[in-house]
This record gives sequence, C-alpha cells and structure tokens, in this order.
Amino acid sequence: MNTDSHNISDDIERHLLETLVPVNALTADHLQTLLRDQSIEAVCRGETLFAEGDSDNQTVYLLSGEISLVDGSGKSSVVRAEDPDNRFPLSNHQPRRHHATAFSDCTVVRFDADQLDAMLAWDQASRYIMLDIAAQRYFDEDSEWILTLLRSNLFYKVPPMNIRKILDKFSAHYASAGDTILRQGELGDCCYYIKEGVAGVYQAENEKSSPSLVAELDVGRCFGEDALVNDAPRNATITMHTNGVLMRLDKRDFFLLLKSAAVESVNLAQARQMVSQGAGWVDVRTQDEYDNGHCDGAINMSLDLLKLKSRMLGNTPYIIYCNSGRRSEAAASLLTQDGFNVNVLAGGIAAYSSADQAYFE
Repeated sequence: MNTDSHNISDDIERHLLETLVPVNALTADHLQTLLRDQSIEAVCRGETLFAEGDSDNQTVYLLSGEISLVDGSGKSSVVRAEDPDNRFPLSNHQPRRHHATAFSDCTVVRFDADQLDAMLAWDQASRYIMLDIAAQRYFDEDSEWILTLLRSNLFYKVPPMNIRKILDKFSAHYASAGDTILRQGELGDCCYYIKEGVAGVYQAENEKSSPSLVAELDVGRCFGEDALVNDAPRNATITMHTNGVLMRLDKRDFFLLLKSAAVESVNLAQARQMVSQGAGWVDVRTQDEYDNGHCDGAINMSLDLLKLKSRMLGNTPYIIYCNSGRRSEAAASLLTQDGFNVNVLAGGIAAYSSADQAYFE
C-alpha cells in the first residue's frame, strides 16, 4: 500500500471533498486544518484495507476504483467509487463488520475518526455560537474578533460544550503605541487577541543583539498562545505600533476550559423507556447522516442549525444523540443553558452493540 507524501488538498478536487459525508459539513478553515496531515493511499488489487473485527479508529473513503466488502456470514458486495452511496465512509462501524479488499487498483483516504469527529463537533458548535452572536445587538462591535477566535486552532481541544464559556474568560486590555506587551525570553502565562490596533513582532538572535522587526500583527491575530500549552520562554517581543485593544486569556482559565462540564445522560435502555413515556429523540448529526439512517420518530436538528431550529422543540424531555456523543453533549449543554429539558444518549450510537445500533438504521 503506497502513501503519497504531498498535501491531500492538492490532490483531491474541491467538488469531491464536498461529497464526502460528514467531511462536507466542515467549513473551509476547519476542512483545511483536517486535511493538513492526511494523505491519499494507492491500494493494489487484492490488498486488504481492513478486516472484520478490526478497531482501527479510522474513517475510510474510496476515491477511485472498487472495494469488495464481505460480512461475517460470507455475504459480499462491491462498492464502486462512482456509486451514489460511496459518499459515505466504507463499513463505518467499530469493530468493523466487514472484511474490505481492493477489487481493483484504487485510491482511498483515511481520517483519524476521533480527529474528524472532534473537528466536526467544534466546527458545528462554533457556528451555533456565531448565530447566537448575530442575533444579539450588543455583540456587534465584537463580532469580528470573536468569529476569528472561534476559527482558531488553539481551541480545538476545548470540549465544544464549553464554547460559550470561552468568551467569558477573555478580558479587555487597552494598550498605547509603544507599549511592550511581551518580552522575548520571559516565561508567559497568557495569550492575547488583537481586537483593535497593530502590533510588531521583534526577535533578537541572541541576548547581546538588538531585536529586529520580523512581522506585523493586525486585528484578529493572536500572539503568545504557546504559553498556554507549554512552559517555554517567549520567542519574540511584541510591541504596539498603534493604540489598541487586546483581549487577554490567562493560562489558568484556558485549563479550566479543557474540563468537560457534566450533562445528564442515559443509556439506550433508559432512553427507550423515556420515549415510551413521551420523550422525543433529537438527532444532531448532519442531514446527510440522518438520511442515511436514524431511529423512528427522531427530529433532525444538526448542531450548527440548532439555534434556529430549537424553537420547534416543546416542553417535553428530549434525548439527544449523534455517533460518538461529542456533538450531542455540546447540543445538550447549549440547549440546557437555553432552558430545555434534555438528556444525552451516553457514548453515542457507536457505544452500543451491532444489534442495538440497528435501532438507528
């Protein structure tokens, strides 16, 4: 099996990426981040992609050629790249329910399933907040830097359920032209986003040399973020070139954001009992995922559109579900803050046996 070493986004045409479910739900910025570490694999006829029973934590898409899938009973089928259903991942269950073999020479792309799921949850939760911000007039002057913040790679490790809390952890600091905000060599305990103004980045080759201007940072740019994730000294001096407003996040607050908040959860048996007593199902996956299989009676409200669609919900209890639990936990947290009575299906669909997963197909 051969792996091409150059960036996947140079190899896959944009219109093809827009067909892969649920990759196609990502915004351009988050898609580019996801693709940065991916590569295309050329698979020769007869090679195995995965075996029945494997737990490889991968989401695999067929880009060209044909794949043979054989289940535990010996039933076989052939998936072709041009098939309409091929926009979904191959045999997307863990452990694998099929043995997959290249029926012809083909190409595939593999995504780390956790990374894709986490990126999707963050992407959609951030869009929920963007809609929330757009509806609130007092956020008008802050909208630009907040939207930039929500697209930042820095916060991908923050549980999506904490996304509303991020904005509360920043504090505004006013700076004048000539103020030095950070000094090269010092240990840091915070980072800054530029809400207004322009700052210069200066670096010195050694302790005896004078610092030189290497870059300018303007509105929406972040600096000092390395201090949040490691204890290395600052690698540059930052000086304001104009008057401005900086939004500061302290390291201790960043670590608080990494802790998952508790949400009410139930297992599948408890959820079905609640439904029998009048509760409803809410599927927060994308429309494409929902159309590919869902439990009877479930309402589809993808996480990114939840702010708009939640007005359709009543006062009855709801059980929120998705594939892994990430998106449903974020949705439940946001809906709870908005006054709804919701529970999460613990672990998502993937946490249950093949027989139980059939309930959602």
